[in-house]
Amino acid sequence: MYGSTLHIRNKMVKLAQVWCTTSFDRLYSLYSTYDVGDVFCVVYSARLQTVYLGAQNTSIQWCDLSQKDLRSAPDLTLHPSQRSHRFFDSKGPGGVTTPRPSSFEETYAQGGQVLEIDKDHIIQYAHFGYVYCMLISQGIDDEEEVLVSGGGDGTIKLWPLDAGTNGAIADPVSLENGDESILTLALDGTILYSGRLDGEINVWDLDTRQLIRRVNADNVDVLTLSIGHGFIFSGGANGLTRKFNSRYERITEWQAHEQLILASATTMVNGKRFYATGGNDDCVAIWDVGDCVKAPTAKVTSSNEDLLESLAQFVSYRTVSSMSQYAEDCRRGASWLRSLFKRFGADTEMLNTEDNKNPVVFARFHGRDPTAREGKTILFYGHYDVVAAENKKKTWSTIPFELQGIDGYYYGRGVSDNKGPLLAAIYAVADLVTEQQLISDVLFLIEGEEECGSTGFEKTIQKNKHIIGDVDWILLANSYWLDDEIPCLTYGLRGVVHVTVKVESERPDLHSGVDGSYLLDEALKDLIVLIATLTGPRGEVQIPDFYDAVLDTTSQENERYDAISRTLLQHNPDLGDAEKLAQSFKARWSQPSLTIHHIRTSGPATSSIIPRSAEATLSMRLVPNQSAAQICASLKRLLHDSFGRLNSSNHLFVKVDRIAEPWLGDPYNEIFQTLDKAIVEAWGPRSHRRRSSASTKPKSKFVGSMTKIKASPATSSTLANGSDHFPMVTTAGGGDHVTSPQQQYFPNQTSPGPLYIREGGSIPAIRFLEKEFNAPAAHLPCGQASDSAHLDNERLRLSNLYKSREIFRKVFRELPLK
Repeated sequence: MYGSTLHIRNKMVKLAQVWCTTSFDRLYSLYSTYDVGDVFCVVYSARLQTVYLGAQNTSIQWCDLSQKDLRSAPDLTLHPSQRSHRFFDSKGPGGVTTPRPSSFEETYAQGGQVLEIDKDHIIQYAHFGYVYCMLISQGIDDEEEVLVSGGGDGTIKLWPLDAGTNGAIADPVSLENGDESILTLALDGTILYSGRLDGEINVWDLDTRQLIRRVNADNVDVLTLSIGHGFIFSGGANGLTRKFNSRYERITEWQAHEQLILASATTMVNGKRFYATGGNDDCVAIWDVGDCVKAPTAKVTSSNEDLLESLAQFVSYRTVSSMSQYAEDCRRGASWLRSLFKRFGADTEMLNTEDNKNPVVFARFHGRDPTAREGKTILFYGHYDVVAAENKKKTWSTIPFELQGIDGYYYGRGVSDNKGPLLAAIYAVADLVTEQQLISDVLFLIEGEEECGSTGFEKTIQKNKHIIGDVDWILLANSYWLDDEIPCLTYGLRGVVHVTVKVESERPDLHSGVDGSYLLDEALKDLIVLIATLTGPRGEVQIPDFYDAVLDTTSQENERYDAISRTLLQHNPDLGDAEKLAQSFKARWSQPSLTIHHIRTSGPATSSIIPRSAEATLSMRLVPNQSAAQICASLKRLLHDSFGRLNSSNHLFVKVDRIAEPWLGDPYNEIFQTLDKAIVEAWGPRSHRRRSSASTKPKSKFVGSMTKIKASPATSSTLANGSDHFPMVTTAGGGDHVTSPQQQYFPNQTSPGPLYIREGGSIPAIRFLEKEFNAPAAHLPCGQASDSAHLDNERLRLSNLYKSREIFRKVFRELPLK
């Protein structure tokens, strides 16, 4: 299809012609009952079988070709060739008009069916200017399509297409960006490129509808854009073609035509890459661009400075998922992350969640040999959202969302949880892609709601499982070492159930002096009585059958706890007594618990108010073999039975807010043993590591004026006050790739490997991913105990960042060979 310009007696009439590309026969000739001027652009939706025209008279029109045989023959007296034009058909000198041809077939191409565009299929003033360019984009739903148009008003519009109404276009969403005309559009996934009248290329993310980059392409109008072979090609009004890489750096330029470049395209024929251009110098040129490859050829990923640049930019996005005012920051952070994946040659998708929650960023790096070891695939899970860091009380010594390097550490919210480890993994894969050492696929699933309980994550993964495909191993890096010296591997997590208990009265808030009496059932009193029934005097949980499924600790496990305690005390003697430390680990890793977090009441916060309602939030930490469903049922039954005995006039509500299953991995499997070997190679044997080797000074670019900063020491208080992801216990065997994992936990151990630990916190996604993909998971803690994740002055040691990249690189390269 194309918009054709037809000349009839000095006037220009515009039609859209549809041709068969094999026989070159004309199939259809489309015309409008309105004088549209020039037809600047035509696009076709194969799914809807509908043609869309963008015209000089600012209209967008469409014709549903699937209905062509159901319509009556058009009235050809309304054909443009038969209509009088007040300018072109006006009488000349002497009152004589130019004679018309006897029929429009004498001038127009022959053959095919003539179709008139329905008057209801015309949007007048689609833009306040010429409609210069259009294209079809995939919508949020796989079954949707969106028409993207650019106009002389400097606006890009996104028009949803309705399959139920003959491809009609619905009310658009506008992307505003100045007054300069949008002359050309190009699409790469959901990244939209627009060429402007002023020589600028704008880069838009259609998922977030945000302008993410401005590129100065030329000092003349950008008339064409093409995306292909990992590059961006622009054609200008001066006949120059310019080539940009994925980082928007201009690589080269050449004179493609003597005058305007009006059209361009990229293609591949027999494995060779080509770029074609057409100009108004009566020339079509085909260029061999075989030097273009999708993956980066320059070893940009080998620079640790480049990694720090990316970390600084990533930290600058305030991706706080718990606060609605940062919703756009979260979307921008997700878009930036996706663009980083694309920069390194990955195929990417933005997997949208329900209820407008933050999207999941999916990326696939293709190995050079998809058949190697039956195409085994590694899935890396992480998150780009962070907890809040408002710093209103100036408790941070640095600016939370500005990366700052001080004495070998980098400070900033999310640097340790989870942006630093995530970038280390991405750069590790990029290294292997550049060096052509990535054997089989590595996938990334990076969510934006982990700090809010992974809301919507499970449904999103299940909905898009056909895109993700099969998985052989799952890897994540979302926690920390037990101290600041010894690397760890995590193979177990407690589960968690979050519950809200609310007691509510039908009365309003009352004054205790005016209305208070022993006859009044107070909501807060009832709530306190109920909460008191849940635990005993020493914290033991009183829910019926709560401990029935908890496995007894074996003598071998107790020895392991003792051995890890002694190992930690060698580096941290201020942790205290080894026996008490081991008991603390045992209680917080392999035993369940119940915690009351908050109690909130209605009404103003004054001492004389009787609140009409009161609610408490609590959580129960579960261990493997416990059933979250059974415990939730027992909790509800206990609360309702206890409330019934109060004979209160109030009402009780119990709501389970979210559940995360406990996880227990297998430290003897291939992924753990590959990680073990990589850790020893990166950090060296444990007996050779010394405190003095811990500090690696940061490069000067990110170093501030500060020389010292207060951080949490690696003491027992650090272990006790950790976040949800903080390692709390060590239980089963570890060791290196030669010695039995159990050996390293006995006194006088000599094993060089990391400590194999379990944790008291919870990560909702890990057990779900294991079950959904039927693949084992392993957890590599990247940071130290003093990283202060979720706390003020969050930090990550530079050497930990670099070593994590090295470890991931070894694992991504070697694990598919197992």
